[in-house]
Amino acid sequence: MAKEEIKTEGKKVEEIPEANIEEIAVEEITKKEEKKEKRDEKIGIVYIKSSSNNTMIHITDLAGNTISRISGGMVTKHSRLKSNPTVAMFAAKRAAERAKDLGFTKLYVRMKGKTGLNTGPGAHAAVKSLSKEGFEIISILDTTKVPRGGPKKKGGRRGRRV
Repeated sequence: MAKEEIKTEGKKVEEIPEANIEEIAVEEITKKEEKKEKRDEKIGIVYIKSSSNNTMIHITDLAGNTISRISGGMVTKHSRLKSNPTVAMFAAKRAAERAKDLGFTKLYVRMKGKTGLNTGPGAHAAVKSLSKEGFEIISILDTTKVPRGGPKKKGGRRGRRV
């Protein structure tokens, strides 16, 4: 390397001893690599709605803009298999491809089932498939609604008389 070609931090090479030139060049390269790594990290949110009839996977960014939305019915042609864990796994894989293309690396997972019931059979298979695709899962949250009392039941004070 010629002394005239290298300039570092506004100082000319003649002001810096030769031993320090290589150290400064290495430091600048590592700083650039660190900046690239921080920029490449994108975070998304995965909403998995799993019922006894179907599994829907919806990936958004943190602002709520849709990245991909796939359901079990889009993957299989048999309506009885839409809620199957295997079909949910393939749906998650297809949704993950689009998110990976856009550079997402970390995901928050929000699972939801029918009110008062557990999540369907496909929810856990979809989460497992997303982690196998190479996403780092930050947290898993079950957002299924829980009934608290509800409306008055049918019948009188002593119940229905037969």
